[in-house]
Amino acid sequence: MCKVLQISRSIYYYKIRNKSSEDALISMIKDIFNSSRNNYGTRKIKVELQKKGYRVSRRKIGRIMKQNTLVSSYTKLKFKPHVDKFNESKIDNLVKREFKNQPYRNVVVSDLTYVRVRERWEYICILVDLFNREIIGYSAGDHKDAALVRKAFAKVNGNLRNIEIFHTDRGNEFKNKIIDEAMLAFQIKRSLSMKGCPYDNAVAEATFKIIKTEFVRGKVFESLDELKWQLADYVNWFNNHRIHSSLGYVTPYQFKLNNLKKVV
Repeated sequence: MCKVLQISRSIYYYKIRNKSSEDALISMIKDIFNSSRNNYGTRKIKVELQKKGYRVSRRKIGRIMKQNTLVSSYTKLKFKPHVDKFNESKIDNLVKREFKNQPYRNVVVSDLTYVRVRERWEYICILVDLFNREIIGYSAGDHKDAALVRKAFAKVNGNLRNIEIFHTDRGNEFKNKIIDEAMLAFQIKRSLSMKGCPYDNAVAEATFKIIKTEFVRGKVFESLDELKWQLADYVNWFNNHRIHSSLGYVTPYQFKLNNLKKVV
């Protein structure tokens, strides 16, 4: 073979080994990308490769992704503006954008958004623990109201009295007797963002940005029941398998395991 091709044996076998190594790398990148539900870009794929003992540049990863048409959900990200009436309650912002280094279950933030189900809109609500960005409660329903928030709280594992502060924006769905009674019963303090300031609830906004990109974008659910079980499946993946850059590229579950001894 080498004589026919007029190349040395060393160059021939070097190319064979190189091709085999490249094929293995491509296979790993595909596996990581598919396991991320088509969401990870070059940065997170690089981190996952490093965990496997491979040091590969983001440029090379990007080239391989392009050659194999691995397009992250974030590449085509677009958002639809949505305007709500404001909650004018005289409640202070207790969080004051201190989103980092919060103790376990000290501050829970929340938000709601809309999802297309066949020819109508349904809504989902999430509760996020600032300690490890874990989605500790979630719900889906026909109406964007306080009942949807209450259902999300019903999903929370553990004693709700451990929650110190419940922080949201000034959406009217959070201004309701149901919410007030629940906060009073479990002795949870209320905190509201300033009017028209999404940065005051940045973590909840960022989490929904992720959800809209990774879970909602491009999908039309056939029924509310389908939305509910797929949301439950996504939340499980988000908490237990998806690595988060804000947590040092570990999952919320792993972050909790690594740090829980410091807070119990």
